[in-house]
Amino acid sequence: MTLRLDVPALPGRVGQLAAARPGARVMVGIVGPPGAGKSTVAERLAAQIGRQARVLPMDGFHLAQRELDRLGRADRKGAPDTFDVDGYVSALARVRADTPGTVYAPAFERSIEEPIACALPFGPDVRVVLTEGNYLLHDAGGWEQVRPLLDECWYLDVDDAVRVRRLVDRHVRYGRPEAAARAWVDQVDERNTALVARGRARADALVALD
Repeated sequence: MTLRLDVPALPGRVGQLAAARPGARVMVGIVGPPGAGKSTVAERLAAQIGRQARVLPMDGFHLAQRELDRLGRADRKGAPDTFDVDGYVSALARVRADTPGTVYAPAFERSIEEPIACALPFGPDVRVVLTEGNYLLHDAGGWEQVRPLLDECWYLDVDDAVRVRRLVDRHVRYGRPEAAARAWVDQVDERNTALVARGRARADALVALD
């Protein structure tokens, strides 16, 4: 049975997962369609938990723009095959292994729409890892390797009208004219939304968002 949670309940749920595996590093996935608020929820939750928590974003594994251009995939950036899924799975596996050393993961800089290598350190002091992205519950193209590396995966439920408005505003904020932003949302983001929604039933919990 899928749990139903709200945002205030999330720190307590992380505490329950930690109690179930004493001493182990906790790995939680936060998934949802474009514009659902994954990054915001993950960062706020990490801040609430404190210094022992860190976010590992799937977006850090975007292929670089020049590689998307070379592959002819730049016009659908954000689709499953525009990420380095094997690199993401490898990073998750290394972090989950909880070895004494530090694992470095890439961040994603929206102001330039590019990943930044080795920007996020996961040392032994990091006991809670929150990884967020669109395709954590996707079941094809290598993405099916992600879920077994997580203790739980939560799906963010948000009103579609709110989500689409956020997406358009985000694209405009980072330099697209409004008409182009709306076209990208309709033709690219919403196509990816349909893929993400297929994984909803496989989530361990649905998180209600305003």
